[in-house]
Amino acid sequence: MQDRPVERVLDLTDPSRNRLYNMTLEQARARVARGSTEDVRGIDGSFALVTRDGLAVRMARSLDRPLRYFLAKRPDGPMLVVADRIDTIHACLRAHGLEEQFQPSYTRMVPAHHVVEIRLVGCPDPEPTYARFFTPSRDVLPADLDEIGGRYIGAVAEEIAKWLRTVPPAEPIGVCFSGGVDSGAVFLVTQHVVRSLGMSPSRLKAFTLSIGGGEDLAQARLFLESLGLGLFLEPVEADPKGLDPIQTVRVVEDYKPLDVESATMALALCRRIRKRYPGWRHLVDGDGGDENLKDYPIEENSELTIRSVLTNPLLYQEGWGVGTVKHSLTYSGGQSRSYTRTYAPLARYGFEGFSPFTRPAIVEVAEGIPFVALTDWKPERLYSLKGEIVSRGVEALTGIRMPVFPKRRFQDGAADREVARALRAPRESAYRAEFFSLYA
Repeated sequence: MQDRPVERVLDLTDPSRNRLYNMTLEQARARVARGSTEDVRGIDGSFALVTRDGLAVRMARSLDRPLRYFLAKRPDGPMLVVADRIDTIHACLRAHGLEEQFQPSYTRMVPAHHVVEIRLVGCPDPEPTYARFFTPSRDVLPADLDEIGGRYIGAVAEEIAKWLRTVPPAEPIGVCFSGGVDSGAVFLVTQHVVRSLGMSPSRLKAFTLSIGGGEDLAQARLFLESLGLGLFLEPVEADPKGLDPIQTVRVVEDYKPLDVESATMALALCRRIRKRYPGWRHLVDGDGGDENLKDYPIEENSELTIRSVLTNPLLYQEGWGVGTVKHSLTYSGGQSRSYTRTYAPLARYGFEGFSPFTRPAIVEVAEGIPFVALTDWKPERLYSLKGEIVSRGVEALTGIRMPVFPKRRFQDGAADREVARALRAPRESAYRAEFFSLYA
């Protein structure tokens, strides 16, 4: 029987959300279409790309751009639908009279840092293949915190500078700011780069969410005022009654509790900024900083040990990895999966987000850190590393000694304890049931 080519490939992604620094969109697509991992690694920027080369459909994405696909059957051939959201795929299938074929668990997420190839040549559908285009070297840096911090924050500054050059000069820039290590570094480095490029620092605001008197606002104020930068702070107060984690499940299309909690706060922040500033577009955040420097409490996850965290490459960015038992085809893994906690709330309210810590240049520096030599397998040493590395790097770049406060999750610091406790009450099973009920 003769192979039948793909009848239709529907690319429903928004090309305007790609932000490329060193080539045009068509040039980037051509690189993905060729399937060369070396060529795709050379694409500098944020992207989610879908291409076709004869019978082969190839897709690739950066860590900060979700990309999903679904293969539907029609009498005259298959139809591949690609989008950034599950509900977009569902609506497309409904419009084509193919709604009955849809199940959310049949959608597939393109894992970050891989070229995914599907050769749609008949029935049954062939398995997609995965070719990694980003493989950072591990443990290549000296065990010198000053040098590590300088390289890490230096790479952050370079990425922020590239991004700033693409933002229209008259447009303001908001930093999602808690006064924690990651958002603090992003704000100070952004301000430094803005000044070094001859731009006006008056474009900047540090937006801090406060719901019922959470600890982040006091921390953010102390951080900035101690450095003489208090004029940049803009508190964003929200009503706890507006927090709806069930609605968040629908927005992020996922049900992991910590990500739902974080995204619930992100939605509250974005909603209030949008109401206050109808024309605001650009928000910068510190998402990815915890993943890069492995700053998550290991004892809260029964699947992890200090050895699994320090020996598995890109564990927090990609999960257990493509081809492993624990890798989810529907959701990918690690931050490759969970970045929707940031992407979806910003997109819902019309913001263009930028998370510099997700860029490969920064991730590459982080993977090169000799964590074992620096920690001797002791979790408490690991947890103290991020503040040391980041603060030293910020001081080397800006001359500012950055305040370092104890780690606190977004959802725990933005709201008071009672609100945070109530937000944490539902179990994953409740969120999972809510999500699947959308397509029952």
